[in-house]
Amino acid sequence: MPEIRTAVTDEPLDLAAAIAQVSVPECGGIGVFIGTVRSSAAAAARSDVRALEYEAHPSLARERLDAIARAAGERWDLRRLVVEHRSGRCEVGEATVVVACSAPHRADALEACRWIIDEVKREVPIWKREVYDDGSAWVGAGP
Repeated sequence: MPEIRTAVTDEPLDLAAAIAQVSVPECGGIGVFIGTVRSSAAAAARSDVRALEYEAHPSLARERLDAIARAAGERWDLRRLVVEHRSGRCEVGEATVVVACSAPHRADALEACRWIIDEVKREVPIWKREVYDDGSAWVGAGP
């Protein structure tokens, strides 16, 4: 089982620290996904996004992140794994989620990284509201 760190935090994500944590000499592959706030709205008729506001279930979000990370560790040959998601307000360009995986070979790191972010989006109770100049709207109902 890999060394795992997961978090839901209202603090800015430290991307360099996440990558550093998974960097180990025995691993030749590091897979990383970083999600950021984009300015285009989910609804085509809306104005540009100014920010995203995330709300996470206080205990279940972390439990689901942990379960996804453990499942990835059982499925792929990973050594270290970091999965962190923001809560609270995030401005355009700001990182909202980071997944970093290290493995002896790139295929495991990349495949696990892709699977983890897809599972996070599908299974973790974190909700997103887009904020516009003229209001806001919840998007991607999630779990």
